[in-house]
Amino acid sequence: MKGLKEIRKSKKLTQQKVALDLNVTRECLSYYENGKRQPSLELLVLMSKYFNVSIDYLITGKDFIKK
Repeated sequence: MKGLKEIRKSKKLTQQKVALDLNVTRECLSYYENGKRQPSLELLVLMSKYFNVSIDYLITGKDFIKK
């Protein structure tokens, strides 16, 4: 989840703040950012809304481009 860490840092948010807002532990968020775990689809949607970015961006660090 390359984009998750990038967007969090670009918005100058701590892992603790995001974890509290999304109702997950800081450790869990860290695992998502480092690719050690994968969030549920429901949590991906919640993160997408929270950061106002696409799910594609959260996963790849790039926005979806139609070809």
